[in-house]
Amino acid sequence: MPKPTVTYADSGVDINRQDEAINLIKPLVKSTATAGLRSDIGLFGGLFSAVFPESKPLLVASMDGVGTKMKVARMADTWNTVGADLVNHCINDILVQGARPLFFLDYIAAQRLEPSVIELIVSGMAEACKDAACALIGGELAEMPGVYREGEVDVAGSIIGIVDENELLPKTEAMSEGDVIIALPSSGLHTNGYSLARKICFEVAGLDINDELPGTGQTVAHALLAVHKSYLHHLLPLVKTKKVAAMAHITGGGLTDNVPRILPPTLDFVVDTASWEIPPIFRFIIENANMPVEDARRSFNLGAGMVIVVNGSDCNYVMDQLRSTGENPWVIGKLARGHGTVVYQ
Repeated sequence: MPKPTVTYADSGVDINRQDEAINLIKPLVKSTATAGLRSDIGLFGGLFSAVFPESKPLLVASMDGVGTKMKVARMADTWNTVGADLVNHCINDILVQGARPLFFLDYIAAQRLEPSVIELIVSGMAEACKDAACALIGGELAEMPGVYREGEVDVAGSIIGIVDENELLPKTEAMSEGDVIIALPSSGLHTNGYSLARKICFEVAGLDINDELPGTGQTVAHALLAVHKSYLHHLLPLVKTKKVAAMAHITGGGLTDNVPRILPPTLDFVVDTASWEIPPIFRFIIENANMPVEDARRSFNLGAGMVIVVNGSDCNYVMDQLRSTGENPWVIGKLARGHGTVVYQ
């Protein structure tokens, strides 16, 4: 008896779907081209010029994902936001070292590739890249039945940026007792804490994705899928003024775990907890989880998406510059003698 013919598609991987997705995203990728780009989509590797205007250029690289926010995207059938989330998160991660983005690469994996979904995800990436003058230089699509559950999609991305060595942050030697910490508001959860947020919203509170999230005036989908904010245009000009000693992107771990990464071992960040009101989305989750405040501070940004360290004499100038870009900064605390930790008061 002849053996049955088994194709790659029979195993759950359909190359035709991948080809269709690539054809859909090609114009999106091309739309992000910058002056440094030296290749077209479809090569084995992307090419980018290594000639930079910086006098002592340093490359800065970072990689991240958006975690279980992807499950909310599936529930809401809204995909472009998570593409922008991914790019903006990575931009912020290199921005805190004073870097501007050069190019970005993405990785999209799924149980089954859906070309229309891939197109929407990449459209969000492309828009965020164009806003940052960052080329989407390449990526990978992977269909992996057996690794991902049915309907699951995951994304990750890598970014390469550049900073002049004399503008590299943090400048720990420039920080001293009494320096001011300025916070910039987040747009929501950004890309952290979604496993807990989903459990509280959908299991504990029993909400549907299209229900109103109490206290927010928004649907659950709208509130949870708010795009991770990019601080590039607000903060990069300030880096050039050399009035910023350090910046911290407040992601997983909150203020508690992220700020110590930029502190010298002799100084603490003393947080004035009365300086801002925690946004409703966080209060809803905390209250419904009956969550200890210490856990909340390590799980969420609680409304502060980025913090910067400046000398007290420069505080008013920096605040004015931030406001001129449309930001709403506030003084969230100061540096004091200590051991490189965060202290809440």
